[in-house]
Formats: sequence, structure tokens, C-alpha cells
Amino acid sequence: MARMEVTVRLFAMLRERAGASEVTLELPDGARVSDALAELRDIAEGLPLVMAVNREYAAEDQVLDPGDELALIPPVSGGATAGVLHARVVAEPLSLDSLVARVRDPRAGAVVVFQGVTREVERLEYEAYVEMAEERIGAIVADALERHGLCAAACEHRVGEVPLSEPSVAVAVSAPHREEAFAGAREIIDRVKAEAPIWKKEIEGGEGRWAGGRRP
Repeated sequence: MARMEVTVRLFAMLRERAGASEVTLELPDGARVSDALAELRDIAEGLPLVMAVNREYAAEDQVLDPGDELALIPPVSGGATAGVLHARVVAEPLSLDSLVARVRDPRAGAVVVFQGVTREVERLEYEAYVEMAEERIGAIVADALERHGLCAAACEHRVGEVPLSEPSVAVAVSAPHREEAFAGAREIIDRVKAEAPIWKKEIEGGEGRWAGGRRP
């Protein structure tokens, strides 16, 4: 039987279990996502995973093609439009002034900004499936722009170490009225925490613990 190679990307606790950020599987032609999961059962055991094939969420019965990129996503720590949108995952500290500047608009009577900051622990370490996270955040921002009639919206999420009291995620939106601006900002941050493949580890006294989460 002919065989093919599939690259599997691993994140957060999966990466630590495997000791690598990606592995290559050799599978028979016509193999499905479930076949790849079976090959990796020792790594994936006990975790409620979501899968993505070529950066799109996928079911276990999806057929894989040679060269596909399969991502195993553990629980995360949370269309065209006329508006302006911005979505990034970055390693450097977030700049609120820069984000607000991106959503300035002469039609806007309200600008709402949200920052999520590290609290109660020494620092947080964030890891992300960056390419997919940026695409997912961009789709979330686009949905909010259309649904709430926003003038512009922007969201940035930091990866790497984020010390106590520094922001790890920031959202800025502008709209003609404050009701739409508040609603749009709330939708963006709620969905980013629930859907974007981003994980956080809480570091205290040199010890680390992956934060609990849920399936995207």
C-alpha cells in the first residue's frame, strides 16, 4: 500500500510530552485524522483535543493528503467588511497607544479599549499556534466589525513571558456610538479567549503549571 508523510504540530503540554514542537508521521494513503491520533495516542492521552488541518478546524474523519499539516490543539486558555481590522500575535510588549491609533476614525464617536494583564502570579508564559491564531483572531475581529457596525477594530496577543501587571492581550474598537463599541470589544475578547489556539503557563517560584481551558 502506498504511504504518505504528514507533519503534526504540537503545542503547550503536548509539545512538552513529546519533547518536540512537531513530528512527521508516515501513514497509508487515504488515512484520516483519527489514524494520526491513533499513532500519537501516548502523547495525546487524557486531553480533550481539537484538530486543525492546514489551519482549519477539522473532524476526526477528515481524509489527509500528502504534505498536510495537522495540528493537535489542547484546550485553549480562552467575510469582507467595510471597517478596518488588525490582528497580530507578537513577542514584544503590547503598545496601547499604537493599537488605539489603528482604530481612529472620523466617523467614530466612541473608542473602547480592553487590556488583559497578568495577575496573582510572578509571570505567565504564552505559547501559540501563531499562523492559525492570527487567522482566527482576524476572523473574530471581522465578525465583530460587521455584527456591531464598528468603524475599526484591532486585537493583539502577546506570546512568550509576560511579567506581573503587564498586558498579554489588548483590544481596541471604534464605533459611532458607545453601545456598539462596548459590545464589539466584549465579543472580540470573549471569542479570542475561547477560540484562538493560545495557551498559558502560570509561573510562580520557578514552578510552572498550564492553565486549564476548554475545547475551542
